[in-house]
Amino acid sequence: MKSFSSTFHTLRGVTIHVREWGRADAPALWMLHGWSDVSATFQFVIDALEHDWRVIAPDWRGHGLSARGADAYWFADYLGDLDALLRVYSPHAPVRMVGHSMGGNVAHLYAGVRPARVRALVTLESLARAQRPAEETPQRLQAWLDQLAARKAPRRYEDVEALALRLRRANPRLSAERARFMAQHYTEADGRGGVRIAVEPAHRNVHPFMHRRDEAAACWRRITAPVLWLMQEGGGWRELRGVDEAAWEQTRACFADLREAAIADCGHNMQHDQPEAVAAAIEDFLAEVAPYHAG
Repeated sequence: MKSFSSTFHTLRGVTIHVREWGRADAPALWMLHGWSDVSATFQFVIDALEHDWRVIAPDWRGHGLSARGADAYWFADYLGDLDALLRVYSPHAPVRMVGHSMGGNVAHLYAGVRPARVRALVTLESLARAQRPAEETPQRLQAWLDQLAARKAPRRYEDVEALALRLRRANPRLSAERARFMAQHYTEADGRGGVRIAVEPAHRNVHPFMHRRDEAAACWRRITAPVLWLMQEGGGWRELRGVDEAAWEQTRACFADLREAAIADCGHNMQHDQPEAVAAAIEDFLAEVAPYHAG
């Protein structure tokens, strides 16, 4: 496996952990992880990249080695943290960006809010956002308040091997080596001889306010960077998330320069299941729209 280094930045009053792979003078490639995940999730894709990119991958607040402790997290804060990190690492030049799931949704919004800051964008399994009726709001707010009062405990395991076994049971495509690597970086010591998931439990709470597709679409229509969607082969995943074909076509129509590619034999975490195929798709796309040698 390619080695990485860790850097910590205090931004907006919060300590954010950033992993970096590759040479400091290599062309930069940002990778943004998903909900309840950590930046190490991209290790297998990075191992499969042909070029020696400088990969920059933060742990979102409340995840991994970044600061935790809040009882609520707001989606807009991820955009604020990304904006602050870009001012540190690339204050002037637009960047190449890859995002998985929630990280992809953050990237799509950011690329629409600050279109001049994003040069090319690849998202893995993002955008499957159903439109929820406003009538659900009181129940969601009630559930959120109840969860704040209850204070979820971190998920605990006897040791790293126990979590690695659970990961393999949930996803048979994971090798024992890869499952153990992910288990090591998903966990931290719990002070009682075991390990706990290194994600703030408050992330498992119901979000009090629903994401509104119309608001997201207004951002998507402002994106100027070429965009590649990588999705599971087949459309069954859309049905599971309540996104019909009409809504999917409306989403597509928001993007001025959109490419799509299907990844076979994978689940939602395609970066674990088919990292070689994902890496090849990323670099093929970037070779066309933002080549490696262009810096």
